[in-house]
Amino acid sequence: MNEFNIYCDESCHLENDGEKVMVIGAVTCPTKETRQIADEIRDVKQKFGISRHFELKWTKVSPGKTDFYLALVDYFYKNPLLSFRALVIPDKTLLNHAAFGHSHDEWYYKMYFDMLKVIIEPESAYNIYIDIKDTCGVQKISKLHDVLCNNIYDFSRDIIRKIQQVHSHEVEQLQLADLFIGALKTAVLGKSESEAKKAIIERIKAASHYDLTRSTLLRESKTNILIWQANQNGGNHV
Repeated sequence: MNEFNIYCDESCHLENDGEKVMVIGAVTCPTKETRQIADEIRDVKQKFGISRHFELKWTKVSPGKTDFYLALVDYFYKNPLLSFRALVIPDKTLLNHAAFGHSHDEWYYKMYFDMLKVIIEPESAYNIYIDIKDTCGVQKISKLHDVLCNNIYDFSRDIIRKIQQVHSHEVEQLQLADLFIGALKTAVLGKSESEAKKAIIERIKAASHYDLTRSTLLRESKTNILIWQANQNGGNHV
């Protein structure tokens, strides 16, 4: 059975954080290649005179590190073992949870499942790692595991073997997820005062052949994006 690690991160997932765009995303790679990929990302850091322990993040993108971040984008697209999947809610202000009898947390779990269901295949096994956040405790992780397994009838947890919180500064693939999520969010917002961030977004667009503001094909394997929209009847459409 093939085994994969999924590294998940999220941006602006809280209900009343004053942010319009929400993104949940993940970088996936084969479990057996995890260490090698992490070492290769650290090698990219070192090549540009950056500490191997430096935590790469979208919020840390700066003019002086533009070439470094562009090299990371190139590394991702040249490595066939890495893939990225994201679900984007372009306007959280349109959400009306009360009208449909569910809480923001319940909707959040549904969005997480919608993000992951394209990645997960029944004949493979998965370990899911999520960045530790103050708002995402052990109980929330346990609930997410239950929801995901129940939705795919994985009651024995043979497919989704574990969901674990990790520190992003220790996990290179999770840092890569943060970078792509940040770029995607900024692209959907359609504005950035940073020329460095614009350059990274343009590099991702060119490499992926997508403009990052619309859903990709469902079976897109490298850069898979779902732009989720709430409709007036409470469902959703792409």
